[in-house]
Amino acid sequence: MKAVRMYAPRDLRVEEVDIPSYKADECLIKVMAVGVCGSDIPRINQYGAHVSPIIPGHEFCGKVVEVGADITKFQVGDKVTCPPLIPCYKCKYCQMGQYSLCEDYDYYGSRRDGAFAQYIAVKEGNLLKVADNVSYEDAATTDPCANALHGMERAEFHPGDTVAIYGAGPIGLFGVQYAKVKGAKKIIAVDIFDEKLEMAKKNGADVVVNSRNEDPVKVIMDATDGLGADCVIDFSGAPSCQKVAILSAAKLGRVVYLGISHQGLDLSEKEVDMLMRRQISLKGSWNSFTKPFPGSDWTGSLELFAQGATAKDIISHRLSLDEAPAIFEKIATEKDFFFSKIMFFPNGREEE
Repeated sequence: MKAVRMYAPRDLRVEEVDIPSYKADECLIKVMAVGVCGSDIPRINQYGAHVSPIIPGHEFCGKVVEVGADITKFQVGDKVTCPPLIPCYKCKYCQMGQYSLCEDYDYYGSRRDGAFAQYIAVKEGNLLKVADNVSYEDAATTDPCANALHGMERAEFHPGDTVAIYGAGPIGLFGVQYAKVKGAKKIIAVDIFDEKLEMAKKNGADVVVNSRNEDPVKVIMDATDGLGADCVIDFSGAPSCQKVAILSAAKLGRVVYLGISHQGLDLSEKEVDMLMRRQISLKGSWNSFTKPFPGSDWTGSLELFAQGATAKDIISHRLSLDEAPAIFEKIATEKDFFFSKIMFFPNGREEE
């Protein structure tokens, strides 16, 4: 089969490799669509993975083509997606059902071979059936959608809340969609790319702010009659956004940091003062896996897709596996290169 293998940071190679063998508790999946996660970019272009060489990719959908001897819940022909975390089920946090915090986990695409390939072997416990009316490319974005839902849950979102979203990348855009569907009073999206803000409008944002040109805190305050947003989620990971997110929140507001920065954060006197005086809650959000595994963020995302939510206006590039090395090099070398969700089709785009 054809696969993309990473040997070192910025060393991606498209190669012919053996179709993976599968164990009794695994299914062989024909990968129909696989997306590029925000975490794939620094992994491939900067830091590398836990093992090398490795086939990256963990956001995917496909169809079952072969089943192991112990498989009971799936059969050949099923359309499936894959929660990529393999918990140990033994540590303190797994016992609590907080699988995202597992202390001894495995992971498709970073600790074992992933889905930038035509086929992948997946454990039965890591498969979810996908409704017939959900496209392969939509189902391949279940992971980022589940991350968005988890961030909204951490923000204690309720219908009627005002929501401010920093970072209109794929996860942020799913946050916009979810807030819209679930009855947010007003949704304000902030980014530095006009193209992403146009996507935010298409996905349901009421107000958009290019923070290169406008003060997002002022716009959010104006849009909320000076009160601030009830829920503020930073999907960007930029320290500058993490700081102004605090200033954007209403009294008793909830601020969630979801985007990964790999940087420190120095809060100003004003920001700390706002945290205390407004009694703002500040939380982290990490991944999306809860009990019963993989949890309601995953099943809720698939329900949203079945009800009409879509990644259609989130996907910016639809490519073959052969184009993978070039697109990652483009991301690494072209500072203003615009992209949102990049989707590969390892076996070609199939009409559904």
